[in-house]
Amino acid sequence: MDTKNFKVNNENSTIDWIGRKVTGAHNGTIGVKDGNFRFEDGKPVSGKFVIDTRAIKILDIKDAETNAQFAGHLTSDDFFNSDQFPEALFEITHAEPGDQNLYNVTGDLTIKGITHSINTSLQIVTTDNTAVLDAKIVVDRTKFNIKFRSSNFFTNLGDTLIYNNFDLHIHLVAEAY
Repeated sequence: MDTKNFKVNNENSTIDWIGRKVTGAHNGTIGVKDGNFRFEDGKPVSGKFVIDTRAIKILDIKDAETNAQFAGHLTSDDFFNSDQFPEALFEITHAEPGDQNLYNVTGDLTIKGITHSINTSLQIVTTDNTAVLDAKIVVDRTKFNIKFRSSNFFTNLGDTLIYNNFDLHIHLVAEAY
């Protein structure tokens, strides 16, 4: 059995996020702290990556003061509570091969100390020394105690409502070790 281990290169890896509200959307990036993956015979058998919740950036707000205020709000208890929970984690629990370089993955996502199993498709392209993993994960924030302006918990929000789901577009570059 051919086993290969890969370590995520956090400088070459990115996570883009999109959050939507009644009046539009916001987007940005969030930091990748580290991660690793193990492949046997070219197929993923385990892996995880750690997200740095303190490294949230907003890309669509150009005014520096407004941007800083919004970034501070995202790291507050209303959202990620980054002081108490500086990391979020995704860990693969099962992977089934699909079509060309695609895998149907089940994994545990932990945000704010709360873990839920999610399913997603993971595209993996490997060479001898590199594995590039791409996925889109749709997260229902309310499952992770992120309730701010959610219609599940508040009424009469009008155009201040923030939709419960947000998207993470994950691009991880990992190197063999």
